[in-house]
Amino acid sequence: DHGHQRELGIMTTTVATQRISTDELAELNKPRHDRRYYLGKAGSLVGMAFIVLYCVIPFYWMVISSFRQPTDGQSTDFWPNPASVENYIGVFSEQNNFGRAIINSVVVSVTTTALTLLFGIIAAYALARLRFVFKGLVLSIIIGCSMFPGITLLVPLFKMFTGSYSWWPWSWLNTYQALIIPSLSFGLPLCVWNLTAFFRQLPVELEQAAMVDGCTPGQAFRKVILPLAAPGVFTTAILTFIAVWNEYMIALSFGQDRNMKTATVALSQFTGNLGYNIPYGSIMAAGVITTIPLLIMVLLFQRRIVAGLTAGGVK
Repeated sequence: DHGHQRELGIMTTTVATQRISTDELAELNKPRHDRRYYLGKAGSLVGMAFIVLYCVIPFYWMVISSFRQPTDGQSTDFWPNPASVENYIGVFSEQNNFGRAIINSVVVSVTTTALTLLFGIIAAYALARLRFVFKGLVLSIIIGCSMFPGITLLVPLFKMFTGSYSWWPWSWLNTYQALIIPSLSFGLPLCVWNLTAFFRQLPVELEQAAMVDGCTPGQAFRKVILPLAAPGVFTTAILTFIAVWNEYMIALSFGQDRNMKTATVALSQFTGNLGYNIPYGSIMAAGVITTIPLLIMVLLFQRRIVAGLTAGGVK
């Protein structure tokens, strides 16, 4: 009995010693927050707050200015007093034809984005998977096209769309194709370059596994690769849509007719509902209207943009 009690005492002492050692180890591993740590945290918070305010304040000021009275367009108050929707009514007046301009922007942007994705996905997948001579040169030419100054193409494109060349019998001035095709030529290189890098990151074993299960190469691409590439496709689509929606130079040159102006061109030639003075409130209201579709699109697809590239794909 005495020996048994002695063994219990030794075990109790050992457990106590282990417990003390564990507590001491936890205390030693506890992170120490010194002054530099808190200064870094404060600096990060201040930096993030500055970035948020820098992005939000201009939009806030545009919204607030759009709800002022038309005669208070240059007011510096942080809140409209009194609030009014007359600027929004003036935006859609008959003299501005802004509703038609919004429709034109939607048609041009959606069509250009759809065609860009249609051709860009096929070209990017081929460049990412196929092996052929001068593939690097082709990619260099594609990215070089996106850097080419568009202003240098306006004169030849204008002559072509007006039928000045004998080999081009059609007159496309003030038509949708005159706005879509030049925008497509500038948006397609960016789409191909981005998606080529994206497809390269997807393992080729996914396609091979799908074909082992009975898929054709086309079915493997459509049912396996394309869904996994959705984040890249949606990101490219949003960038293309925003670029075409905000495009001004091509729309101003080839959409001169009153019924073919896009929203950006109509906004630059805005008269509001007060005649030919500078209608600050109506311009702000039109700016809010043209910005809202972009905000809605980004909010709807932000989860797809930040989604993982191949999460669960191999499984």
